[in-house]
Amino acid sequence: KGLARGYWNLPEETNKRFVPDPFYPGERMYRTGDLVKWTEDGELIYLGRKDHQVNIRGFRIELSEVEAQLLALAEVKEAVVTTVKDASDQDALAAYVITENETEDLKESLKRTLPDYMVPSYIIKLNQLPMTANGKVDLKALPAPDMEANQTAYEAPRDEVETLLCDIWADVLGVSQVGIHDHFFFLGGDSIKGIQMASRLTQAGWKLDMKLLFQYPTIAEL
Repeated sequence: KGLARGYWNLPEETNKRFVPDPFYPGERMYRTGDLVKWTEDGELIYLGRKDHQVNIRGFRIELSEVEAQLLALAEVKEAVVTTVKDASDQDALAAYVITENETEDLKESLKRTLPDYMVPSYIIKLNQLPMTANGKVDLKALPAPDMEANQTAYEAPRDEVETLLCDIWADVLGVSQVGIHDHFFFLGGDSIKGIQMASRLTQAGWKLDMKLLFQYPTIAEL
């Protein structure tokens, strides 16, 4: 009963997504793109997406859009983007690329064309992408990312506040050690983990406006 009427000024998209309900004549269903299995006892088991859309921390992300932005970079020869589990067992974006450039340079380039939540937490350089027998990228054969590979050269905290921040970040991000120049979002951080970090700071007697974390994503800057 709560189904929308359609997409505003997009009749073709409306016709494609809002389809006749085969179970209730005259009603309509919404084609979500989710792939499910209907069991004999009437339960729906979620299998995944029919397209390349994923949900990361509440954001719907089309993997092909991220791949397209990577391939638009002259220094990237091949690229595939998928989801992996991060150190805290949450879904995160990982990009596997064939390139001569450093991964941090690629991330900085992506940040100019994509919102932060669409920039992969992990970018892994490969000599070649593993392929299946029918010529598609074998996602199951892609190596797991090094959860601490996104860290810069370690520089220790210089005072009590930086020590507190380093300890909290390491705990929230699930890494063994954080230096003052490590990038919160490059280490797998996101808005949810940012809120967790800010809550921990509040408990310790400090207050952090979340927008400052996006503006100053390293401890030295913050």
